[in-house]
Amino acid sequence: MSEPRSIAPVDGKLGVLTVGLGAVATTLIAGVELAKRGLGKPFGSMTQLGTIRIGKRTDNDTRLIKDFVPLARLEDIVWGAWDVFPDDAYVSATRAGVLEQGRHIEAISDTLREIRPMRAAFERKYARNLTGEHTMGDVPKRAMLEAIRADINRFRDEKKVDRVVMIWCASTEIYIEPGPAHQSIESLEAAIDANDETISPSILYAYAALLERVPFANGSPNLAVDTPALRGYATAHNIPISGKDFKTGQTLMKTVLAPMVKARQLGVSGWYSTNILGNRDGEVLDAPENFKTKEESKLGVLEEILEPTKNPDLYGDIFHKVQINYYPPRGDNKEGWDNIDIFGWMGYDMQIKVNFLCRDSILAAPLALDLVLYSDLAQRAGLGGIQEWLSFYYKSPQVAPGLYPEHDLFIQLTKLKNTLRWMMGEDQITHLGREYYDEI
Repeated sequence: MSEPRSIAPVDGKLGVLTVGLGAVATTLIAGVELAKRGLGKPFGSMTQLGTIRIGKRTDNDTRLIKDFVPLARLEDIVWGAWDVFPDDAYVSATRAGVLEQGRHIEAISDTLREIRPMRAAFERKYARNLTGEHTMGDVPKRAMLEAIRADINRFRDEKKVDRVVMIWCASTEIYIEPGPAHQSIESLEAAIDANDETISPSILYAYAALLERVPFANGSPNLAVDTPALRGYATAHNIPISGKDFKTGQTLMKTVLAPMVKARQLGVSGWYSTNILGNRDGEVLDAPENFKTKEESKLGVLEEILEPTKNPDLYGDIFHKVQINYYPPRGDNKEGWDNIDIFGWMGYDMQIKVNFLCRDSILAAPLALDLVLYSDLAQRAGLGGIQEWLSFYYKSPQVAPGLYPEHDLFIQLTKLKNTLRWMMGEDQITHLGREYYDEI
């Protein structure tokens, strides 16, 4: 065992600011509020229902994670949001159609109606299929940045919160390559003043959060906080950051199946993935320039798990195709189809087919809750910069420059739980297990 880290007390209220008050955010908010009242269970949330083993298997010491590490209580969470539409959380949740109106939304209607979004920092060029007008208007990027900072501080004062975490739950922006504007805080500042098009609203939100010492979690594939300038700032000022892109449906399956075929040295000649989705996210992704951002996030998973250059006989000639189709009748109930052409002993062909009929926001909401609570924990534990231990939650995990991201879901889970053990001064679990047999 080692000395536990010094973790600041979890006293007081935790303010959660969501960028976006659409399907994901309202499902998150409603679910937490229902759980507070005993009207629903937070299924899918590791922080609420997950367990962690301490010590040897023979010690029989398994605890709830929320009893092992000092996480903020659901009862202490206070909500705030920005959105391009003026709808309060009640109206937005109703329109999203994720939760049952009578059983869930009406039960907390008063609380949801009190959550009204602030005007969003928004430029149509970054998400042209979004038509909302509840924005800061056509103002310079510097004015947007300062308005976001002012919103954060007004939220702090009005809600009397002790700590704040920001999480991006809004739409996918157009694809932006990191460039000269993103290399340093000086170049970033100059680009903001020049209204440089490579400075998107998500970057402004991320920078505003860091300037106000607020942890930032990026639930989309946007560039946002994943730039040298903001990575460096977060590290230097000890502010947790993490991203990118909630790992919910099809990519979650890939991070389970791809490690399996690799572990068994089965080859892959092709992996075809298609999705149908009818919610606002699907509408935004119907624009090719926005789909490009999501495609980059989804395509990288197989390349980094299978490592074709190191395994050319198995994966050197793989054909990987990803499609997302906007299909309004399906709403938030996303459907992912995967056809995987594999080969085994002596090159004989086989196939795996997966049809995952899932609910996008139902899968994303518990991830968002865990990221909020773990980001707050990291801040109180003095862990600034990239939180790679939170890769478990992301399609395209942020890592230190020069490192490849770990995509294997089970390695990610081991990393996460070992980080919690390390924080609390407990031994790491390697699963070697020789001690049980050396003692025989």
